[in-house]
Amino acid sequence: MGFTIGGTRRRGRTTECTEMAEYTGLWGWDVVPGARTSGGRCTCGAGSCASPGAHPLDPCQEVPAGSTLDDVTKAWSDVPGAAVLLPVGRTFDVIDVARVAGGHALVRLERMGLPLGPVLATASGRAHFFVAPGAAAELPELLYRMGWDDADLDLRGLGPGAHVAVPPSELVRWLRPPSLDTARPPQARLLLGTLAYIAHRSAAA
Repeated sequence: MGFTIGGTRRRGRTTECTEMAEYTGLWGWDVVPGARTSGGRCTCGAGSCASPGAHPLDPCQEVPAGSTLDDVTKAWSDVPGAAVLLPVGRTFDVIDVARVAGGHALVRLERMGLPLGPVLATASGRAHFFVAPGAAAELPELLYRMGWDDADLDLRGLGPGAHVAVPPSELVRWLRPPSLDTARPPQARLLLGTLAYIAHRSAAA
């Protein structure tokens, strides 16, 4: 998919909108304005929010893949300061592990030369490894085949219906940003053995 911003930046076109337009135009991801967290609580105002800082303000505000910088700027002009969310389960699923374990696993996976997709560090102290769609549904079977089904693992899959906050959302950063090398996420089975081992070792420690 091609991506061109083109033209002179107009007033109100922020670097944040440019980054979001890269998500839609370059990486082919849908984006949606989302609630944020403030003082540990979700800005949606629900005291029992099940997904603080990780749910859309309004699903109808979703900006589809292929949208231009003008499209993104227009969408966010109505919700200034909103978090930037990506819907999971379309072009990628997520393997969610503790941030420290995820960092150690990322170093090991890179040294092993295994294919990797983007990796996020979240505001809640988690690491999100982007993997091919379908991984969340396959995770129990994959863990069973690898002998990790009865282990104490702080590891789970996120699939359709979930959302992840990405930069420029507050307190979120890329551990491995999207690039031409990482845009197509790998099959979960290629990473899962290492992630499970590190997560198990971290839990035992």
